[in-house]
Amino acid sequence: MTTYLLAGGGTAGHVNPLLAVADRIRASEADATVLVLGTAEGLEARLVPARGYELIVVPRVPFPRRPNWAALAFLPRFSAAVRGVAAVIRSRKVDVVVGFGGYVSTPAYLAARRAGVPIVIHEANAKPGLANKLGARLTEYVGVAFAGTPIRHARFVGMPLRPEIEQLDRSAVRAEALAFFSLEADRPVLLVTGGSLGARKLNATILASAPALVGAGWQVLHITGSNSEIVDPGVPNYHLVAYCDRMDLALATADCAVTRAGAATVSELCALGIPAVYVPYPVGNGEQRFNAAPVLAVGGGVLIDDADFVPAWVRSELVTLLGDRPQLAKMGRGAASVGVLDGTARMLDLVHGALTT
Repeated sequence: MTTYLLAGGGTAGHVNPLLAVADRIRASEADATVLVLGTAEGLEARLVPARGYELIVVPRVPFPRRPNWAALAFLPRFSAAVRGVAAVIRSRKVDVVVGFGGYVSTPAYLAARRAGVPIVIHEANAKPGLANKLGARLTEYVGVAFAGTPIRHARFVGMPLRPEIEQLDRSAVRAEALAFFSLEADRPVLLVTGGSLGARKLNATILASAPALVGAGWQVLHITGSNSEIVDPGVPNYHLVAYCDRMDLALATADCAVTRAGAATVSELCALGIPAVYVPYPVGNGEQRFNAAPVLAVGGGVLIDDADFVPAWVRSELVTLLGDRPQLAKMGRGAASVGVLDGTARMLDLVHGALTT
């Protein structure tokens, strides 16, 4: 019987691959115990218990970016977090710690090192985060979602995908998916999403461009995100959804997508062979541009800067692209050529390798 401690959270980019690995362990190892380490503030606080896993909460202790009072308090708070995780490892007899990045991963890595427990890392972004860069100094078992990710001991495994995405037969469920969202069967679908929390610029541009998009013969499935204040304009064939908990069905409808370039989003679109226009999030360390680079290199997508994603660009460039169905089909094949459907199995193989050495 193996006890796994999976650490990660904050965003869907950390939580979704964690849950994909957890689900595969549960399905393939009946006697295994899966524990998840996360924070009370991140998406994991809702998604992990809903998936049936025990969530062990640790304090959110972000690294200080500048000298201030918070920086003075960081070391004792961080040390307490490491001690707390070490106590969990001892009391629950954890056999391996698998980290997916985020604030909780660094104390998990240090606690595992202190306890002599194997450490395995998955880095989802093409530009690695600080927690995983630090953790990669403590282990040789580092899986990456994108080839060429600059992190120590990197091994390409792809992105662990949720079972409902990994096993999705888009053509088989398309009719069901269209009906679920009240979409028409005779119009192609443009899926627009900025993630679970939304993307203000992306949302505003698509809303303003709705008449042009539907006028080009398409229908729009626009998932605005739970924080969006956008009101449905009542344009025929423009379907606004605030939050979607059936992204598998949304992806089954998509003939093209407009989206941010988060690691999970890029990986899912490529795995399913969906052509996309990527609008990278303009804040942060620029990792979204790096995430999109492999699919752009094979012609599977188009990238437009957030500042340039305006209604005029949609009317001139996006509408033209949507009118070229052979080009979209070619882009879809390009995306599929760099997609990985077995990232979960590859990542779990890496974990088992760490357990047996």
